[in-house]
Amino acid sequence: MEVRLLRTPGLGDSSYVLAEDGLGIVIDPQRDIERFLDEVERMGAQVRYVLETHLHNDYISGGRELARRSGADLILPAAAGAAFAYVPAFHLEDFGEGRLQIRPLHTPGHTPEHTAYLVLVDGKEVAIFSGGSLLVGSAGRTDLLGSARAAQLARLQFQSVMRLSALPDEVELYPTHGAGSFCSAGVAGPATSSIGEEKRTSPVLQYPDAEQFAAAQLGSLDPYPRYYAQMGPANLQGPPPMATPAPIPKLRAEDLGSLIGEVQIVDARPKQHYADGHIPGAWGIELNEDFVTWVGWLLPFDAPLVLVLEDDQDDDEAVTALARIGFDHVNGVMNGMEEWADSGREVVSHETITAREFLELNEPDLQVLDVRSPSEWNEDHFEGSVHCYLPDLVASVPTALDQGRPVYIGCTTGHRASTAAGLLALSGFRPVVMVGASLLGALMLQRQQATV
Repeated sequence: MEVRLLRTPGLGDSSYVLAEDGLGIVIDPQRDIERFLDEVERMGAQVRYVLETHLHNDYISGGRELARRSGADLILPAAAGAAFAYVPAFHLEDFGEGRLQIRPLHTPGHTPEHTAYLVLVDGKEVAIFSGGSLLVGSAGRTDLLGSARAAQLARLQFQSVMRLSALPDEVELYPTHGAGSFCSAGVAGPATSSIGEEKRTSPVLQYPDAEQFAAAQLGSLDPYPRYYAQMGPANLQGPPPMATPAPIPKLRAEDLGSLIGEVQIVDARPKQHYADGHIPGAWGIELNEDFVTWVGWLLPFDAPLVLVLEDDQDDDEAVTALARIGFDHVNGVMNGMEEWADSGREVVSHETITAREFLELNEPDLQVLDVRSPSEWNEDHFEGSVHCYLPDLVASVPTALDQGRPVYIGCTTGHRASTAAGLLALSGFRPVVMVGASLLGALMLQRQQATV
């Protein structure tokens, strides 16, 4: 038996392809299904089953279309209640072929219907695909379906992770959610592990009862992206297949100028390029691993988009990432800002500053805006700084900020601060973005200087 992991870093998720003697199984695929079909073919197998551990809240599933394209059985938890045809996976009712059998284990918590899949070869338990139940060093969060259900789902999650921890130590653990996923209640570790390793090291397996587990799981949760509210309903109804890739229209400055007010402009160039000059009102969200999360969090769902990219950035990468969360309307791409600026159209810019330069400033009463998450802020922050998590800045600028003085904006790397700078500039502020190590680096340098 061979298992291959296909990561989607921008979502913090893992999908898996399993092959055994020509039989292929795909677990929790995203909407861009060609990569899964290609991987199964490389493994010399044919897709027989497509397994979904739950109705996903962080991406649009490709399971239904993958099953249709390959002729495979689409397996969903029996209690999923999806509005399309699927084969229900009932607790402890095995299915499979030959030496390989799959045993569904009802593991409610992350969602009520959540089901993990235990793989047996010749009757021996060898791997568990745990979805959003037991993760590496963490467990799936239980508040995505609303706060009213979160506590009881957390109690159920305790029973589920304990059920999985009772499997033999040598069973390999393959969770769907991992590092970078907002579906994790804590900081998830590497992509895969084993049951034995988790019993030795995972904090979520150290609680004596469900109440203490639930209190810990719900006690320090950061907000999760707003687009999540659209994913569950889409996966319940049956998402449409991803559109066949087509050349993305290349826009001239004149073309984009005629679309102002009709589209959302996402400037996905490197953050220093955005600082040097961008279109007024353009969102500065660099094309990196966090790109799709922040587009989905900050912009209206599935808004018509135009992207601003550099020539060496991958248009298809951006469009595919957006489609994974249901942003299907990319109307075109403009490469660079040179033609826009040369045409005499308005360009705005903002200053940047390194962490070391920031600490060397002699200005009294510096205004510092910290746009990191609540948990990051609570862990450490500059005394006197103003905290406003980046998603909250979209709704309103903190009243504590003074338009008459520069606002030094920081986060961990400068990416979120760059996005915040565009929002502040629209409100009449003069933003200065901390780049490089950003605010976290400035804090560390300050600590070092204090001990010298």
